[in-house]
Amino acid sequence: MPPSSGQQKVLVAQFVALTGASERQATKYLKSTGYKINEAVDAFYSSNDAKGPSPIDSQLEALFDSLRDDGSDDKDKMELESTMSYLDSKLKVNLENAELFIALEIVQAPNVGEISRRGFVEGWKATEAGTTNQEHAAYIKSLSSSLSTDPALFKKVYRYTFVAGREADQKALSLENAMVYWGMLFSPPGMIWKSKNHDWLELWKTYLHEKWTRSVNKDMWNMVLEFAVQSMADESLSFWNEDGAWPSVIDDFVDWCRTKGIGKSESMDVDHED
Repeated sequence: MPPSSGQQKVLVAQFVALTGASERQATKYLKSTGYKINEAVDAFYSSNDAKGPSPIDSQLEALFDSLRDDGSDDKDKMELESTMSYLDSKLKVNLENAELFIALEIVQAPNVGEISRRGFVEGWKATEAGTTNQEHAAYIKSLSSSLSTDPALFKKVYRYTFVAGREADQKALSLENAMVYWGMLFSPPGMIWKSKNHDWLELWKTYLHEKWTRSVNKDMWNMVLEFAVQSMADESLSFWNEDGAWPSVIDDFVDWCRTKGIGKSESMDVDHED
């Protein structure tokens, strides 16, 4: 039977005093050892938690600090000016195409103009790309070169664009921003949304300009990629049907295309032949 809540607090305080660990860590190790303080302390010291930051963590922390502006940035984030300077001058990222979103996805930027310390350190550490700006720039270039041919990579970058592209406290993208981001993602070095006979990106943008006035929610954003992939493989759009799970904006886009003689279904072609 575990000790009372009052006794647990005493044990947590003792653990913290002995180890310098956080209360959360103390609670974790005490629970795992049935609140036996000596066993909990031994378990802590034999774990990675007691070893402190790795050399890579420390180097990335130092790199982050070198990129911040002490005069205008919070200690744990790069604001707009520092972020843009970092992306442009240090990483040599093209801010006008999909490379921007490759970089933002790596560091899990909360928005286009901000990078947090935690996202920076954990993001670059996970890539195992090294701890210098030069190594990071080279890594981004390598991803950029395979972005159009690696569907999993493109999907990851595409989906994160929605997260980073939203205005603060907004759940959806403004249509204006979404149009810009689609243009960046569906152009080199990203996936080119075209098939043999149709420039689907231009058709999509034209349709939205004519017919759509609302913002772009997450489901719409994600399903546009699914539609893009399938429309490139099958420009007849025969994969689409009115009973599918497509959002209504895509249903209406297909109807709009067909009024222009684009993407007729196989059944319509058969009926026409008859």
